[in-house]
Amino acid sequence: MSHTRNTGSMQASPRCGATTRGGAPCQAPSVRGKRRCRMHGGARRTGAPRGNRNACKHGLFSQEGIAERKQIRALLKESRAFLSTLK
Repeated sequence: MSHTRNTGSMQASPRCGATTRGGAPCQAPSVRGKRRCRMHGGARRTGAPRGNRNACKHGLFSQEGIAERKQIRALLKESRAFLSTLK
């Protein structure tokens, strides 16, 4: 059974070209209207969210958090020095 496939338009489509882990360009067809394939950012809603919303999750590295840890370290240092004088 012999039949021909209609693959001409797919083979003629532009390629992604993103650098793969092996260092070669990606040969997957790019998404319609984009320059990259679905695996390299051509899909909808891919990538990081707009703005830096992830930085506000816990406040560990905020200025207030850093200052609070600095005060705690100073207090611990003073208490250790005081306890060493009692011995």
